[in-house]
Amino acid sequence: MIEGFVNANLEAVVTLHVQDQAGRTREVDAVIDTGFNGYLALPPTLVAGLGLPVVGDGEAILADGSEAVFDVYGVTLWWNGQSRYVETGAVGLDPLVGMSLLDNQNLSIDVTNGGRVAIQSLE
Repeated sequence: MIEGFVNANLEAVVTLHVQDQAGRTREVDAVIDTGFNGYLALPPTLVAGLGLPVVGDGEAILADGSEAVFDVYGVTLWWNGQSRYVETGAVGLDPLVGMSLLDNQNLSIDVTNGGRVAIQSLE
């Protein structure tokens, strides 16, 4: 199970353990974004700091209706006790967990400042 908290902005936050290019693990706090259907979005500065490899390019329609084109990178993270490889866009200012990463998971959020966030596998 992955546990997190709701911050003062009422955002559900979980700590991810992502691997850099050398295989070292780094903790990253990420906001759960139920309006994002991808796996993971990481800020360009974090992607550069992790030395992640480019695996392609992506494009998305943002909440304001504008289109964004961005590089896509490969990243390995620990998710519910298992190593998992996903693709991430180098976009935005904050790390985001998308709905594809939450596929086959139960997400529970106590929506209050300091509330509990829990993600548990349905398998």
